[in-house]
Amino acid sequence: MKVKIKNVPKYDPNFVPVSAYKREYEKEAFMPLCIAVQRKDSVSVMEIKLRGTTNEDLHYAERMAKPLLWQKGGSKIIICGIKEVYEYIKDIYRIGGEREFDVVTMEKVYEKLFLVEYREYANRPKENENVKKIGRNLDGCRIGFDAGGSDRKVSAVIDGKSVFSEEVVWFPKTASDPQYHRDGIRSSIKAAAAHLPKIDAIGISAAGIYVDNRTAIASLFRAVGKIEFEKNIRNIFVNTAQEFGDIPIQVCNDGDVTALAGAMYFNRNALLGIAMGTSEAAGYIDAEGNITGWINELAFVPVDMNPYAVEDEWSHDFGCGVSYFSQDGVIKLANSAGFKLPEGSPVQKLKAVQNAAIIQDVTALQIFSDIGCYLGHTLAFYNDIYDAKNVLLLGRVMSGAGGEIIYMAAKRVLAEEYRDIKMDIVLPDDNFRLVGQSMAAASLPVIAG
Repeated sequence: MKVKIKNVPKYDPNFVPVSAYKREYEKEAFMPLCIAVQRKDSVSVMEIKLRGTTNEDLHYAERMAKPLLWQKGGSKIIICGIKEVYEYIKDIYRIGGEREFDVVTMEKVYEKLFLVEYREYANRPKENENVKKIGRNLDGCRIGFDAGGSDRKVSAVIDGKSVFSEEVVWFPKTASDPQYHRDGIRSSIKAAAAHLPKIDAIGISAAGIYVDNRTAIASLFRAVGKIEFEKNIRNIFVNTAQEFGDIPIQVCNDGDVTALAGAMYFNRNALLGIAMGTSEAAGYIDAEGNITGWINELAFVPVDMNPYAVEDEWSHDFGCGVSYFSQDGVIKLANSAGFKLPEGSPVQKLKAVQNAAIIQDVTALQIFSDIGCYLGHTLAFYNDIYDAKNVLLLGRVMSGAGGEIIYMAAKRVLAEEYRDIKMDIVLPDDNFRLVGQSMAAASLPVIAG
């Protein structure tokens, strides 16, 4: 199916935004289909329509099922109404199937066998969401730690006021020795502790999925072997924090803390936070100001329907957010543009493009404009799956002049191509973008009494 868009990224002219594809496809769709994902005591539901059961229709249904799975999380996909879709989904969401990564990941997160189930449309499940009241605690002497894939940040906070912040470059994704991770976490917490008269609580924001303060799966620890992971990484944050005393600790996905930071800073709810750094992290604060408990792993949500879109090296899927809204996205466009990148880490390559943008290098400016073009189209799709009236943009990719260009381009695309969508995109100052998450992380735990 051909899709026409006005705004096309210069260095990725074959980009086919899911948002525009979905709108064009649904014009002639008539067959009702219910897709649901189930996790513990919650069920999330998406209603769509198909044109038929050709390969294109089945592929479209799968591209809609995957966002629901990675937005909400679940150990089961339930397909209701069209058996051909169920057979297709069941065949690829299995060990040995195209979506083996998704299956293995969800089994690790929920510690149970992943299933695909069929029901008649009349017997489709009802939505049942549970939310958590967490964060916004400002009392006492707190430490907030943010573990990212290219840097770690920490803040010391006394009664809601930051008295110390620090950012340190590190390389956790390539470190196979758990001691490297322990030493980095301990060093940051110790640096913050030196600026507090005591420690009442420690809040931690980290890339990955965390359940009951335990690491379920995280790109930070990709290089750590399975045995070492279970022995030294599963409880790494709790064990390290306990070295500083018997104090409350709360570990949350960095995307949720991004959203929490924005909600606190701007005093807004119904807010989707997106952090563009080593990966694409996301979090959501609902209309009542609650963290939802969803996994919000938009890095693995499809944003590009181009069949030849870039492949994610981890999930081996194509056209997913991590390759568009991260330092990898900047590097991908830089290579397409013929921009000469230095040898070194991804963060060093990102900095090279950012520095070029500061001196008004035309290619560098266009690279960030293309990221903004991606974002404007993709926010239209995110609007379909979230009740988000506000979007907060954070992360290293959004720092400096490049961030301003991304922001302006995204606003332009939304205004020109999706006039029915009303989203307020907010972009805090550079200092907040760099350390806002660690400060919000400090507010996560509740201090007893």
